[in-house]
Amino acid sequence: MTNAAIPPSPSREEYARDYAAALAANGDETIFDRPEPTGLFVEWLEQAKGHEPNDANAMALSTVDADGSPDSRMVLLKDVDQRGFTFYSNRESAKGLELAATPRAALLFHWKSLRRQVRVRGVVEPVSVEEADAYFASRARESRIGAWASDQSRPLASRADLEAAVARETARFEGQDVPRPERWTGWRVIPEAVEFWRDRPFRLHDRLLFTRDGDGWSRTRLQP
Repeated sequence: MTNAAIPPSPSREEYARDYAAALAANGDETIFDRPEPTGLFVEWLEQAKGHEPNDANAMALSTVDADGSPDSRMVLLKDVDQRGFTFYSNRESAKGLELAATPRAALLFHWKSLRRQVRVRGVVEPVSVEEADAYFASRARESRIGAWASDQSRPLASRADLEAAVARETARFEGQDVPRPERWTGWRVIPEAVEFWRDRPFRLHDRLLFTRDGDGWSRTRLQP
């Protein structure tokens, strides 16, 4: 029995109806001429910013815990360059502890409006103190206070307790700048593999895999 809450597979007529739109959005074959993944990722991210209703830079971050069990959550990409993909959080959070124990991660960007996704896998390194300070200083004051108030991933008795902690830290930093807590930092995922996926009709999708090869990249087109 099919669960009524789960949409059925598209019919041939529905695929045909959507074909022109899919071809217009994802029919450019020049994707396969790119020598490296970073430039292509930035191009896709810019396009997503014009189509996604919010947080085009949202990504699923996957780590593993001490038992080797995978753990995923949504975080925000805050920088990307030839070095890798950067995000920030609390080093004492679940993700921070897992990254300290096993400094490897996978990322997944899914842009539903464009029917595209990008998968990234690689090793993880902490950002420099200077980078962490600079990004923390760019955040809204309330967000900086929240970083002091929240013992991220720890049990919380009630919302009132969190609000009391925020009020306490707000009073403590009244009239002064809010410095970065030592436990708050960033990480950079240094990609070893980056796969670009885009929707094509009848599940015959395009997949392009970049794999790090010394100082460069090798490219492989994958079966859908």
